[in-house]
Amino acid sequence: MEKEKIERINFLARQSRVRALTEEEKAEQTKLRNEYRAMFRSNLLSELDRVYIQDENGVQHKLTGDNNESDSNRTSG
Repeated sequence: MEKEKIERINFLARQSRVRALTEEEKAEQTKLRNEYRAMFRSNLLSELDRVYIQDENGVQHKLTGDNNESDSNRTSG
């Protein structure tokens, strides 16, 4: 995301603490925040795609979004 857009997000956030934003400013803020979240999520998923978990035996497993497998391996109590 361009530096100018991040600066605009921050500016609108500061303005919202001082005064009520206009409807146009609120719409712009929402659009910019959504764009930032999408970029952040994309970068995070890209990082997590390169993460491996090492088990007790030293075997590395690719980190996946499926938590059911790890839940079934847990013992209760």
